[in-house]
Amino acid sequence: MDDTAGTRPDHDQPDDWGPFGRPLFQDPDARALSRVGVVDVGSNSVRMVVFDGAARSPAYFFNEKVMCGLGQGLATTGRLNPKGAERALAALKRFALLAEGMQMAPLTCVATAAVREAEDGPAFREQVLRETGLRLHVIDGEEEARLSAQGVLLGWPGAEGIVCDIGGNSMELAELKGGTIGRRVTSPLGPFRLQQVQGGPRALQRHIEQVMRSLRDQMGRHDRIYLVGGSWRAIARLDMERAGYPMTVLHEYRMTPKSVQDTVDWLREADMAALRMRTGIGAERAELLPLAAQVLAELVRCFRPKEIDISSYGIREGMLYEQMPERLRGRDPLIEACRFAEATQARMPGFGKRLFAFLEPLYTHAGPARLRIIRAACLLHDTTWRTHPDYRAEACFDNVTRANLGGLSHPERVFLGLALLHRYKNSRAGSRMEPMFALLSPEEIRDAEVLGKAMRFGAMFSIQSPDKAGQLKLYPKKKVLELVLNPAEQHLFGEVAAARFASLAAAMGVTTVVKVAERPLDRPL
Repeated sequence: MDDTAGTRPDHDQPDDWGPFGRPLFQDPDARALSRVGVVDVGSNSVRMVVFDGAARSPAYFFNEKVMCGLGQGLATTGRLNPKGAERALAALKRFALLAEGMQMAPLTCVATAAVREAEDGPAFREQVLRETGLRLHVIDGEEEARLSAQGVLLGWPGAEGIVCDIGGNSMELAELKGGTIGRRVTSPLGPFRLQQVQGGPRALQRHIEQVMRSLRDQMGRHDRIYLVGGSWRAIARLDMERAGYPMTVLHEYRMTPKSVQDTVDWLREADMAALRMRTGIGAERAELLPLAAQVLAELVRCFRPKEIDISSYGIREGMLYEQMPERLRGRDPLIEACRFAEATQARMPGFGKRLFAFLEPLYTHAGPARLRIIRAACLLHDTTWRTHPDYRAEACFDNVTRANLGGLSHPERVFLGLALLHRYKNSRAGSRMEPMFALLSPEEIRDAEVLGKAMRFGAMFSIQSPDKAGQLKLYPKKKVLELVLNPAEQHLFGEVAAARFASLAAAMGVTTVVKVAERPLDRPL
């Protein structure tokens, strides 16, 4: 792969396509991604992910992880853990057969710290190739840091700060600024390596502090740290448990330095077996958490960020981002995912764009951030139509708040979900989702309800094109909502449409005026 930070290789030669060996995005205008499989052979786990769906916001078609512990004991023996190597090989044999069964291109496999540092790493790679046909591409620490940072950019456009990726035998840092990747560094702060530090708890803490100070001197301080890696995600999940957080989606979960320290202190006294039962954290991962928590506490203390954010995207997603043309990188991953969902799941693909055009006059003073959420809601408004009518409202909310979507904060998830809930249901009273509403202010809850009721009206007002059938006009000072009907379409405004229009007006706190235009309205774009 190219070593230029934050840029895409020119790919003049076939070999320039790196581990994939082929271009994934030959058409910069393509909206969909053909099925692509990536395997990450790490020091602790071996994971296979198959991506599919929207080109700019790939979904997980398949995702399986085996906690092999390939790098356990490496710092002492210099060799791969024999049992871990056996388990990793078995996992890779399974993954190769699964890929064959999915009838997709050969898997792309990358290996990180354990395989690159072990003296028997080359022999293991040869064995894997011989017995599975899979070629392991070994990347160095700085390349691992760069790819992890690119993974953050795939799911978090505009991210700026430090990306910190922890594995079993190493921890990498990369700087993100202005959409590019700057300084990168690797360190020996993986839990497996820390297990081999001699001298007891005090010596271990001194070692972590010394390494962390060196990292800070090289990278500088930043207001935000993005955490990548299974151990970080497990700690974040435990932070949610401690705080009683109403959502369990980890991507874009945000912590403060104080909450991190509170969770680290809490874990020292917690019943880990009980926590594992409640959170689904595996035994192998839980065994490493005390060391990972110690590293995280020192990272926060030393770097003094204002915010610590969790990214579910890392090296595997970074490999996809590596190949994306700039035009594709520039698209909004949220909107692209919603467009793909509409194209594959809605009754009338393309209607969401017309619905947004119809409702846009209600939002003339809305900023870009709110408008993108409104656009996303319009694209998703009909994607759960196959669900039983009694459960559509809840299905809409669940789909958004639990979906693997990038470029969407937790409050934005709840806002979008609540708007879609009101697209199918007037009242949210007694909803089992109610605890999540606490992530929104009362004003945001009201705005979500208004958006939902606006979609509820617009979606049934005209089955073909509401912006052709009529035009909305809002007069905020007069508190009047006007609907101007196209003469040829005026009969679409029947009893049910009138009732839903009245419900929208009530939610907005305005009165209504309905009139028929004197001449045909301009045809929408």
